[in-house]
Amino acid sequence: MSEFESQWQRTYVEQAGSGLPVFADVDVVVVGGGAAGVAAAETLGRKGRSVLLIERYGFCGGGAVAGLSGTICGMFLSTENEKAAPEQVIFGWAEKFRAALESRNGVSGPQRYGKTFTVTHDPLVWREVADGFLCEAGVQILYHSQVVGVLMEGDAFGGVIVNSKSGLAQVRAKRIIDASGDGDVIHRAGFKTTKGNNGAIQNPTMIFRMGGIDVDRFSEYWGEDTISPQKVIDQLIAADPEGARLPRKKIWIFPTTRPGELMVNATRILGFDGRDLDVTNPVDHSEGELVARLQVREYADFLRRHIPGCEEGYVNDTGVEIGIRQTRTVTGIATLTNDDVLGRAKSADAIARSPWPIELHAGTKPKVEWLFDDTYEIPYGTLVPVKGENIIVAGRCLSAEHEALASARVTAQCFGYGHAAALAADLSIKENIAIRDIQGADIRTLLNQEGARL
Repeated sequence: MSEFESQWQRTYVEQAGSGLPVFADVDVVVVGGGAAGVAAAETLGRKGRSVLLIERYGFCGGGAVAGLSGTICGMFLSTENEKAAPEQVIFGWAEKFRAALESRNGVSGPQRYGKTFTVTHDPLVWREVADGFLCEAGVQILYHSQVVGVLMEGDAFGGVIVNSKSGLAQVRAKRIIDASGDGDVIHRAGFKTTKGNNGAIQNPTMIFRMGGIDVDRFSEYWGEDTISPQKVIDQLIAADPEGARLPRKKIWIFPTTRPGELMVNATRILGFDGRDLDVTNPVDHSEGELVARLQVREYADFLRRHIPGCEEGYVNDTGVEIGIRQTRTVTGIATLTNDDVLGRAKSADAIARSPWPIELHAGTKPKVEWLFDDTYEIPYGTLVPVKGENIIVAGRCLSAEHEALASARVTAQCFGYGHAAALAADLSIKENIAIRDIQGADIRTLLNQEGARL
């Protein structure tokens, strides 16, 4: 625990018979409405489980919407063949959601991103599709609410304590899916988590959108690849050689589904004093928001002054919060290692796979290691905490080493983790067995029955 965290009450644990009012008593409570949480809740609702989804914002989407990340990364192979067409290798729940976006004109076709491809989505349509999926599946949604504690009997979770404008209440549940992205439920219970490489985590960002763009002129200058060409990197260095205003020199820009608009992933958010930030620290998180809004204006000004097609551009949206790439990682009964990713490891108990490169955001230039023409697989045990019963995690807080997480954290895979966690929770209740005693191979079979193609 950091010196900062020791100043705060880390845990709020009540016995399962807490005197707080009971808001709900359900089969499964899903904490967090990002990609993993939506996939988990919809899957369980579709299977007839009573499900409560708790989300701190008034909409779902997590980093994809609140953080405005705006892309579904991790669906296509990478290749050294510059003429190769996009080859999609991730299906299942991720493809189900992508197709629903497409039916509402809410997602682009594949766009080149270095040695692979990605698609850009409309964050407003993302919210609407998620709402529709959840409501059709009969999921109860509790927006504008946040988990602040847990109900425990020994090491077994019996539910969570939720805070809303009305105050505190308990939610009792047979199983919990921690899809908070930050391992919030595990953390509130006082169980072990880690952060990055001995506490060093990836830099947050503030993604923004610019309207008023002549996209044809921009694309002619920028090129097909959404990653900045060398001439733009050189311009950024010339405009700010010390990196005081424009700290990141390799940036990414995506045409969106909306006419005359670009999505810009350019910022590198540090403290005012240049220190790396840990957004589980609310002081750092708050300072990051202030730095981010200033930095957005600097990059927008650079684009207007230097990039053809952007002369009349204006910032029309930023993330609701800074884009968070990494915080807490749970300690699981299995761990995805850096060598697993680089070695394209496969296993019979894997519940997801990924072709996405190691994409480590630290310093002026992100570190990228491509996984050409292949994928690696993520074991079921990475979702199961080593301590704690009746709980499974889904999303970027899975058990993974630092660089492995820099690959495994992206949206398409988070959809898959949520799908897998839901099937495990459902099976656990149906068969009256512990989540940790479930075989990953059995979940893999169930996933394939639902179109995952593992």
